[in-house]
Amino acid sequence: MATAYDVPAEKLVPRLAEELRKIDTLKPPAWAMFVKTGRHREKSPVRDDWWFIRSAAVLRKIYIDGPIGTTRIAAAFGGKADRGSKPDKAVRGSRAIARTAMKQLENCQLVQRDKDGGRIISGKGRKLVDGLSTELLKEMAAKNPELTKYL
Repeated sequence: MATAYDVPAEKLVPRLAEELRKIDTLKPPAWAMFVKTGRHREKSPVRDDWWFIRSAAVLRKIYIDGPIGTTRIAAAFGGKADRGSKPDKAVRGSRAIARTAMKQLENCQLVQRDKDGGRIISGKGRKLVDGLSTELLKEMAAKNPELTKYL
């Protein structure tokens, strides 16, 4: 069975976002259409489905790097802040977005709290990510036969 390590993130995250859209308890908060994703951004996201894409990326990040907390998730989605004539500086993304996405994923039972702090992927979340990774790898192996060794 393939895992999230075996497929590229740019193919896995949109597929995960489609699956997360089907879950009733995972919905964008009321403030999601007005918020910037970090101090390094000038405007709010343009895409209507950005919340599901961010939640899918957070789920993948927890799968790969867990146990992980909100500060490290926010730092992963950070960027460079333009400080005028001073050199750019690395800043973290919004912790409110990271925290809310993690809480929603926890309510969906895809993520669970670790006893030492942070959150880790649950069995249900691992099953979802591994299943989608296997599907993606099979599709990719149909185009490139060298990838069959990972199945």
